[in-house]
Amino acid sequence: MQLSFFIARRYLLKHKGTFSSFIIRLAIVATSLSVAVMIVAMAVVTGFSAAVTEKLYSFMGHVHVIPYDETKSNSLNYAEPIFYDKKLQENISKIPHVASVSPFVERLTIIQSRTGRMEGLALKGVTKDYHFLKGITTSGAPIDYSDTFYSKQVILSKTTADRLNVNIGDTVQLDFIEGGPPRIRRVKVCGLYHSGMEEVDKYFAVTDMRLLQRINNWGADSINGYQVDLDNEKFADTVANYIHYNLTRAPLEAYTTTENYSFIFDWLRLQGLNGTILLIIMAVVAIINMGAVLLILMVDRANMVGLLKALGMPFETTRNIFLAVAGLIGAIGVLIGNVLALLLCWLQLTFGILKLPEDSYYMKFVPIKIVWWQVVGIDVATLVLCVLCMWLPTMYIRRIQPAKVLQFK
Repeated sequence: MQLSFFIARRYLLKHKGTFSSFIIRLAIVATSLSVAVMIVAMAVVTGFSAAVTEKLYSFMGHVHVIPYDETKSNSLNYAEPIFYDKKLQENISKIPHVASVSPFVERLTIIQSRTGRMEGLALKGVTKDYHFLKGITTSGAPIDYSDTFYSKQVILSKTTADRLNVNIGDTVQLDFIEGGPPRIRRVKVCGLYHSGMEEVDKYFAVTDMRLLQRINNWGADSINGYQVDLDNEKFADTVANYIHYNLTRAPLEAYTTTENYSFIFDWLRLQGLNGTILLIIMAVVAIINMGAVLLILMVDRANMVGLLKALGMPFETTRNIFLAVAGLIGAIGVLIGNVLALLLCWLQLTFGILKLPEDSYYMKFVPIKIVWWQVVGIDVATLVLCVLCMWLPTMYIRRIQPAKVLQFK
């Protein structure tokens, strides 16, 4: 193999300006572009999925402990409250990878500005321990819980604030519709948040849990459920199962955000499938490209093959020369492709060159997330395919007869 590699390396370096040199450069460029496209495609698909899930988890948490819902409709108005259990909250907080546990109350309302504009919202009542995670951008001040009864403040999404034409410091009216006349509360907008997800920004606002308990005529120990935030979303199913089998009793059940918002995660899996299809297409293009290149090189260097066979070189050694050529072309193409892909990813991460309509894609810029094992997997797969796809074309070497090709030398 050392002799084959030596001849292959000399062959690549000593044929500048020839037709073979042009074919080799063309193969390197094609391989580089294939590798770069595959790496960038995986970085975009992975970054898109990570950005959307981070935004959703940042507001909704990873696990909800709520009354059993047979339809899994993610309903906001439960018929009956559950009673706050401090021991249950403490036991959940002791589970590995649980970052925080917060009780909450949810209630539908109509919010109205002084200009008369109205929007239907789901108010999420939380305690002072609740906080937005890093996927949510905020402005203004947090809710002030110092009031003895309940805080008369609310945090709106920037989307809702723009629709109502209100800003931080303005007063809005909350109308709670019941069987009789609506119950009205006036609250001050103390802050704004922005997730970029329409399912969150358009329909949710945050307020003091005690306000909603008062509106519902509930006691201080009546809630709708617990929101569980984790330090890593991949443990959501494990934590939910542990809560279900070890900590809760009927009617409580533990649901992951993936279950409650399955349509979003189904959409993300579809995006991942598109990325996989793109990888397969680019791999097929690379295989066809490298196979055609090697066949052209062997035909172009038939005289060299005939001379080596006349000198007694075995078929396996001659074949290894061209396999080594394929490996070197693949290695150079992979190296250049990696540099090109990482440069493009860095430019996008730094300057946000490619933009997206946020109302459709939940983000302003094309997201990028480079996962090292994906890059290594693409590189290794490309090198292996480059060598394997040469195996069949090297069978042409057997058909080369030294007596026929050397007479034209």
